[in-house]
Amino acid sequence: MTPTQTPHVIFDRQGPGPRVSDDMTVEVALSLMAGARVDHLVLCDGDEQRTGVVTLAGLAVLRDSAAYTDRLQLREVLGLAG
Repeated sequence: MTPTQTPHVIFDRQGPGPRVSDDMTVEVALSLMAGARVDHLVLCDGDEQRTGVVTLAGLAVLRDSAAYTDRLQLREVLGLAG
């Protein structure tokens, strides 16, 4: 059995939504958004500094594009899926 890694998620009571690590894959982010019933995620770097926001609609369009792979990280799509 292969160990799994739990996505790093912080619910910020003062911010606009769930904060996640920007190294999360698009596929995991879409799953997390569905489970949390949110339409966006705030991305943070390793120092928990905000780096951007991605939306459910933007990630869904990206997933349907020819550029999509299951290893694509959120930091790689900033600006494309916002």
